[in-house]
Amino acid sequence: MPFAGFHFAEPRWLWLAVGAPFLLVLLSRHAARRRCEQLARMATPHFVAELTASHSPARRRLKEILLLLALVVAALALARPQWGSVGTDQAWFGEDVVFALDCSLSMTVTDVAPSRMQRAKFAILDFVRRQRHGRVGLVAFAGSAFIQCPLTFDAGAFEETLLSLDEKAIPNPGTDIGRALNEASRAMDPGTRRKIVVLVTDGEDLEKSGVAAAKNLATNGVVVFTLGVGTPAGKEVHLVNAAGQPELLRDEAGEIVQSHLDEKTLREIAQATGGSYFQLGTLGDGLSKVRSAIHTLDVASGLRTSAKNGVDRYPWFIAAMLGLLIAESLIGTRRKNFPAAT
Repeated sequence: MPFAGFHFAEPRWLWLAVGAPFLLVLLSRHAARRRCEQLARMATPHFVAELTASHSPARRRLKEILLLLALVVAALALARPQWGSVGTDQAWFGEDVVFALDCSLSMTVTDVAPSRMQRAKFAILDFVRRQRHGRVGLVAFAGSAFIQCPLTFDAGAFEETLLSLDEKAIPNPGTDIGRALNEASRAMDPGTRRKIVVLVTDGEDLEKSGVAAAKNLATNGVVVFTLGVGTPAGKEVHLVNAAGQPELLRDEAGEIVQSHLDEKTLREIAQATGGSYFQLGTLGDGLSKVRSAIHTLDVASGLRTSAKNGVDRYPWFIAAMLGLLIAESLIGTRRKNFPAAT
C-alpha cells in the first residue's frame, strides 16, 4: 500500500491547519469591508462602480482560496506527515570492550603471516576503527598480566599502545590466561551492565587456569569472546639467543618446541561465560564474526533493538505550498479582455 502507516509525527501543529484558515477568512472579509467603506467615503456609488468595473471578484476569490490552501499545506508540513517505514538499529551507547592480547613468545610463530601477534594486532585495529560507540581497553599478558590501556574513547591512544606491544612487553614468560581474564575484568567499570572481554591468544594455557577464571567471571556479568590465533597444525617457536642469532626454542629434554592452536580450551572459556569462539584466520576476519556475535547478544539482551521509523514526506507538502503561493502571485484581480480606459 503506497500510504501504509500514514501518521503525523508532530500532530500538535494540526490546529494550525484548522484555526489559521478560519482566521484568514475573517481577516479577508474584514479587509473587503474596510475597502468598501473607504471607497464609499471617496466617491458616489455611481463613480465607485465605474472605478471598480475592471475588478474581478471571482479572481480575487481564487487568489484567496489559493492562499488559504497554501496555509493549510504549510500547517500539514509542520505536522510532519509520514508513511512507509525504514528499519534502524538503536544501539546501546557506552558498551565497553576490553581486549586481552597474548604477548607470549608463542605469538611470534609465523603459521599465519606475518606472525600471530602482528595478525592479531591488525585485526584489533580494524575492529576499533569500525567501532562507533563505547570505549576500548587493552590488557597484555604472558606469565603475568597488566592493563596497558584503560578504557577510553580515544582510539588514537589505544592504537598507539597496541602497536607498541611485542613479545618483550611482559617480562614473565609463559601463558596465564586465568590471570589475563581477571585483569581484564578489573579494567571494566563495576557498574557496567554487561562486561565484554575479547581474549586474543593461541590458547596454550600453560597454567590451566583459564576455564576456572571464566566460570568465576561469568557470575559477575562478564562475557568472554575468544579468538584463536594460529593453526592447529602449529609451527616451531623461534627466539633470539644471547649472541643475537635466531634459533629454535627447545624444551628441557632438548626437543624442538612447537606451538599449536588450542581450540578446545578457548571454546570452553567462551561457553562458560555465554560468549563464542572464533578462529582469527589467515586474513584476520575472525573479529568481524565477534562483532556480529556482540550485535546478536545486544539484541537478545535488549541493549540493541531494531526499530522501524516512519519516512518523512513533508518536503512534498512544502513543494505544494510553494506552488500554490507562486500561482497566487501570478493571478491578477482585473478581468481579462476588459476595455482599457481612454
